[in-house]
Amino acid sequence: MPRPHRSAPWQIADLFAHEREAIAYAAVVDICLAEPAVARRLGKRPQATAENVRAAMLTEANVRRALQPCEESRRRFQGLLGRFEATRLRGEYVHDPVAPATVVLCLLGVFFLGALAVASWTVVGLAALPPALAALVVHRNPLWRMRVRHNLSEAALAAVLWIRGERAGSAERRWRRDLQLHGVGPLMERVVEALLGDDVDSLLLPDSYDGLRSPRNRQYVIGNEAARQLARKVAQREGGTIAVSGPRGAGKTTLLESCAEEADFAVVVQAPASYSPYEFLLSLYITVCERYLTEQGQDVPEFARLSAFRRAARRAGPALRRVTRFLLFALPAGALVVLGLGAATRSAGVRYDDPVLGTVQDLWDGLTDTTVAVWRGERVGLALTATLAGVLLWRLRRWPRLGPLLGTARQALCLLTGYALVLAAPVSLLFDDDVRRHARDMAGHSPVVLLVLGAGLGLTLLYPRDLDASLGAIALVDHRLRRALACVVLVCVAYLLSRTPSLGSIATDTGNPLRAAGLLLGLLLIRAGAWRPPTPEPPLVTRCRNQLYRLQTVQTSATAVTSGPPQLLAAHTTSLSTVPPTMPELVSDFRELLTDIARERFLRRGRVVIAIDEVDRLGSDAQALEFLGEIKAILGVPHVHCLISVAEDVGASFVRRGLPHRGVTDSSLDDILHVQPCTLAESKDILQRRAPGLSEPYSLLAHALSGGLPRDLIRYGLRIMEIEDKTRFFELTDISRQMVLEELAETLAGFRTLLAKQQWTPETSAVLLSFRALMAQLRHLCPCPSADLHRALHQVAFQDLDGQLGAAAATLPEPTRLLVDEASAYVLFSLTLLDIFGRPDLTRRRAAAGGSPDGDPDLLAQARQELEISPYSARPLITAVRSAWGLSATPPEGALPGLPAPRSASCPRHTPAG
Repeated sequence: MPRPHRSAPWQIADLFAHEREAIAYAAVVDICLAEPAVARRLGKRPQATAENVRAAMLTEANVRRALQPCEESRRRFQGLLGRFEATRLRGEYVHDPVAPATVVLCLLGVFFLGALAVASWTVVGLAALPPALAALVVHRNPLWRMRVRHNLSEAALAAVLWIRGERAGSAERRWRRDLQLHGVGPLMERVVEALLGDDVDSLLLPDSYDGLRSPRNRQYVIGNEAARQLARKVAQREGGTIAVSGPRGAGKTTLLESCAEEADFAVVVQAPASYSPYEFLLSLYITVCERYLTEQGQDVPEFARLSAFRRAARRAGPALRRVTRFLLFALPAGALVVLGLGAATRSAGVRYDDPVLGTVQDLWDGLTDTTVAVWRGERVGLALTATLAGVLLWRLRRWPRLGPLLGTARQALCLLTGYALVLAAPVSLLFDDDVRRHARDMAGHSPVVLLVLGAGLGLTLLYPRDLDASLGAIALVDHRLRRALACVVLVCVAYLLSRTPSLGSIATDTGNPLRAAGLLLGLLLIRAGAWRPPTPEPPLVTRCRNQLYRLQTVQTSATAVTSGPPQLLAAHTTSLSTVPPTMPELVSDFRELLTDIARERFLRRGRVVIAIDEVDRLGSDAQALEFLGEIKAILGVPHVHCLISVAEDVGASFVRRGLPHRGVTDSSLDDILHVQPCTLAESKDILQRRAPGLSEPYSLLAHALSGGLPRDLIRYGLRIMEIEDKTRFFELTDISRQMVLEELAETLAGFRTLLAKQQWTPETSAVLLSFRALMAQLRHLCPCPSADLHRALHQVAFQDLDGQLGAAAATLPEPTRLLVDEASAYVLFSLTLLDIFGRPDLTRRRAAAGGSPDGDPDLLAQARQELEISPYSARPLITAVRSAWGLSATPPEGALPGLPAPRSASCPRHTPAG
């Protein structure tokens, strides 16, 4: 029967041939409205609401556009729906109350079918009489015949109606999917974009930002040019030391970890902040040993603080439990097997004892006679053969393939004998006269028994073990199906044994215990053939474990000798303690072990990587160079790639090799990779991987603020999401102004702390007043444009100390002037970001600026990088960018007459930030 549906929308009720089509279309519209890609855009602008989108999708023009790509699936649905409706109307036409005669006929028919399924033919003939008599009576009565015919027709139509309803439902679901994927879905995205208006990319609508919340998560790491360069450098040499140089946050640690993941054996360690070469080498030595043991599947020794008795008890506990469990099952099982097969084994021994013993006695007599004849010199040829065999046997003691050859022979002998015994048990049934006679009797009188036994054994033995690859979800209950099938077969066999005399006679044949004994013996031999002796521990594993004991424990040995008569005893005790290895010994042992590990991996075409990270946090470049000089002894191991992350100063020292001033890097490093900040394209790829759906303007903003450094790029991307969550801003103008002003306030607070440590006079205090005025404007942050804030920003960004202070500017110390110039340049950079991203219509202004080389958005990141070098080189670059974007490169005349008044509160439109 048809399922109940809601009423069709009145706007489109007349556009479809059936009401159900209109209802399905409206349901698809609701589903598409709930899609995350659409739902996150709704409500971000006043006109882009769910009601407006739904109203637009229910207009006649949009309905026809949405239906056009899905016309084929719609026609199929209409055809099946038409047949369903016709059948439903036919059923309503022939509907008639159920007659008593129909109920009686149906009950008698069910009774007859049940008898036909389980009873004998005599009972079936008797059970057919009541339905036949009832049908005859109904046929003779016209009124009863008409009602029964109507009832049966209605039942048949109900079955047809159900089938056609399922087909129409399947076609409807198929049309809905087609409509969602190719019709309503794409059209709704265009409708939402039209309702959002211009500059849609300025809205913050990411799909998710889980990658920004997990900056160390490896699944979000993408390849870049630096990673490809490092891979090439490593692939071009069989070993060596490569330094990875670059600013902090450039991704050096990520490069080292990525290269270590691709290696066959790798160890990543962190350089200590206050280093000791001996302690660092000792820690690296221990880490390499532990990593090798773990890679080989071995347990790392645990040096527990327990007594020797408790440690022994802990080790013996699991073994004792396994032995106890084995004995609890092995002893009863062995006793039952011996009890069941003892009589058969004894009878077989009585039957075959004399022939077997006679054959063995004959073989022994022949062997002894031949040996005596050779000893007396009567068999010269056999004597020479025995001599050669002895020499050959002595030579075989050093043949390396002797052990594997004997193992293969043992395995082959056990398997062949085991399979022969397993096959001999069922095959012997074919040659037993009693078994064949009982089988012929059972085949003649009970063929169903053989059929059931064959089907059960076939299903049990031939059940597909790869069911999970063929039946999908049924694979989850694969083992349950096997158990249930085995139980059914056992129950059927037990029932047939009790009801079939011939089958019982076959099961109780006197030779069956002997056959069972042969079968069990064959299975044991097969298991013995599959047994492998435990492989000895590799030498390198033993060495690593011994070194861990040596490096992490202090071993003491004591010897006591007692002498003298019983009345007067004298004791002499000698104590021996191991001495920790010295630095040269530690270096030698470590290089030897690492060389052996690398040689093993190199023969397997593997790669060994030792990565030393965080060398640039030692403090100064002098300390980093001194650290490299101390650990230089462990570098240069054959077939080992040693990767070291260093600061830019150390990289610059390596670049100057060969010049008059030589450094330790000349002999410590083989090559160096300079990691540059990300380009704009690489920054976009990183943010798209970590925050899918983040529009391009926000990528530009994060790239400009971070200067292309991946660590800062991820931090600013997360800062964007934090501002959206805190302020509920969605427009680029609001978010960018809020973000830039917060960064500016934090940075200026740091500059004011540094400026407070300088010496100031009443003549030079005007500089501090301009900074105080700007900080007062930033006290209550608000993304709304403010003339006073803009004026204060210009006051600091275009600050001219000579023009502002006059002759007093010459009294400023050079460090103070440099701090003021750095702060002024950073304020100019922040003002440029506000003027570019804090104004609407970024797309049009970006296209206009693209006509000039200085309008490239990547120059903003380069300007941010230049601020870390010098404010005097960064200011011309920022000025060129402002000119390309149509911004004033100089302060407007008359704009800086005095200091603006401080902002007392935020505007009513926005809530206070923070």
